[in-house]
Amino acid sequence: ITLDNPGPILYSQERIGLNRRRNRGGPLHGGERRESDLYGRPFRIYKFRSMVVDAERATGPVWAQVGDSRITRIGRILRRSRLDETPQLWNVLRGDMSIVGPRPERPSFVKTLTNTLPAYPGRCHAMPGITGLAQVKYRYDSSVETVNRKLQYDLYYVTNSRLLLDLKIMAATFKVMARG
Repeated sequence: ITLDNPGPILYSQERIGLNRRRNRGGPLHGGERRESDLYGRPFRIYKFRSMVVDAERATGPVWAQVGDSRITRIGRILRRSRLDETPQLWNVLRGDMSIVGPRPERPSFVKTLTNTLPAYPGRCHAMPGITGLAQVKYRYDSSVETVNRKLQYDLYYVTNSRLLLDLKIMAATFKVMARG
């Protein structure tokens, strides 16, 4: 990573995690207690760096695009194989994440997407994961439409989470990693 592009090997970023404080009645019965902090507990996620240092300095937070010039050569390999996510095992050990669950999102995107997709905070009702149903069924986010499609998978997972589903998602993840 450092030989391809000078800078740190690991990258960390704030993400929004599990909402442990939601009201039993839900948003329709008395409001959401976590609305002010974007519906979930913030935490730092760790990844192998796959982009140039300060990739968003000029643009601010944006989704990576196909052929994104900010992604390094080694970063392309890491992303394709999903090996850039390996340091998140530290987040699992810390209790911030699970192996399987909806991917945690950045606060700026959560705020924007909640305004556009009112069901979006429902993703925070499950522990975020390194891999998830949306990740094995669909590609990286690139627009509100792709986020909405992945949101449907995430909400399905939140309401139907079972050990068998987790095992199927993990098996599908290994297939995605092997195919690159």
